[in-house]
Amino acid sequence: MPRRSYDHYCAVSRALDVIGDRWNLLVVRELSSGPRRYSDLFADLPGISTDVLATRLKDLERDGILTRRKVGPRTATAVYELTPFGTSLRPVLDSLSVWGTTLLDGRRATDAVRAHWFALPLGRAVAELLPEGTASIRIGDTVFHYVITAAGITHHDGTATSPDLDLELTLAEATDIATGARSLGEVMKDSAA
Repeated sequence: MPRRSYDHYCAVSRALDVIGDRWNLLVVRELSSGPRRYSDLFADLPGISTDVLATRLKDLERDGILTRRKVGPRTATAVYELTPFGTSLRPVLDSLSVWGTTLLDGRRATDAVRAHWFALPLGRAVAELLPEGTASIRIGDTVFHYVITAAGITHHDGTATSPDLDLELTLAEATDIATGARSLGEVMKDSAA
């Protein structure tokens, strides 16, 4: 299927030609912490159909945003991961996260939630307390970690080796921090009490 285009000689238009389709940036969000299998992506993108996910993955691979590689002894097992070009979308996700946080006025009954979806706003909160270093975060069964350097923040699956900060949060605490209802410092102080 030919790609739809705005046909504008404009950088924003060209960027949207590549990542502007529904679900594309959410696929990038899912891959920003590390490689994922198709089944993982499907499970963590509630509401997407298998056909749409397969199409988005093919399009993003064609456009150099992600790669697909075989893993394990079975040739049918593959993971998807961001290329350096795809990883360069991190500031876009960060900006959308900052902007979108103002829209999180309350969780609707129909809203799906995954703990790792809080990685972007929590990373900003962690960086305020820890300007440089590593931090591990556990929210229920979900574990991810941050690497914070002068160049910025990245998050990755699993725990950090010898983290400078190791936090366990409830989903409610992560929500409070992400929405700005409470600071990370306040949550840590309340947990210590």
